[in-house]
Amino acid sequence: MSTYLDVGISPGPIPVNHSTNVKVFDSRTKITELVLRCVILGLGVLSAVLVGTDSQVKEFFSIQKEAKFTDMKSLVFLVAANVLAAGYSSIQGLRCIISMVRGRALFSKPLAWAIFSGDQVMAYVTMAAVAAAGQSGMLAKVGQPELQWMKICNMYGKFCNQVGQGIATAFLVSLSMVMLSCISAFSLFRLYGGNKMKNVDW
Repeated sequence: MSTYLDVGISPGPIPVNHSTNVKVFDSRTKITELVLRCVILGLGVLSAVLVGTDSQVKEFFSIQKEAKFTDMKSLVFLVAANVLAAGYSSIQGLRCIISMVRGRALFSKPLAWAIFSGDQVMAYVTMAAVAAAGQSGMLAKVGQPELQWMKICNMYGKFCNQVGQGIATAFLVSLSMVMLSCISAFSLFRLYGGNKMKNVDW
């Protein structure tokens, strides 16, 4: 008794469960987003604390001079940007947790646009804050001989080291924020694709 295997007849196409693949991808995307938002929350608070609590007192000819972050506007901007990023990420992280607990939820275009816009704004704000603080830090480190600006870090070494740690931490915050903005952009524009999603696990 011959079968289709004996005569070389193909059994036909093997069915693929695309729905399962989409659910797995969405689940991984959700977890990645939640992890990034938690990272931004933690590192944003750490950066703000490192810079905001940094100070050093030096004595010059019986006159004490204290260096603190409020002496540089770029550091004030950095602290404010990281506090804002941490607060924003805590709200969005809570949204992620609630949606994961509830299971399937309607992911509307207005909500997708709101998340995308918020992530984009925060990415630009954190990047601008890191760039401004980094430039000021370099001036404090190497000075500007042409303008007769002295090297501040030669006198306030501890202050500069802690500020450097805060800027490095803030850079990780901005990098994570850029990654989040890419995820939210993908989540938004996939709604306008050929296979528009009506309900997703988000």
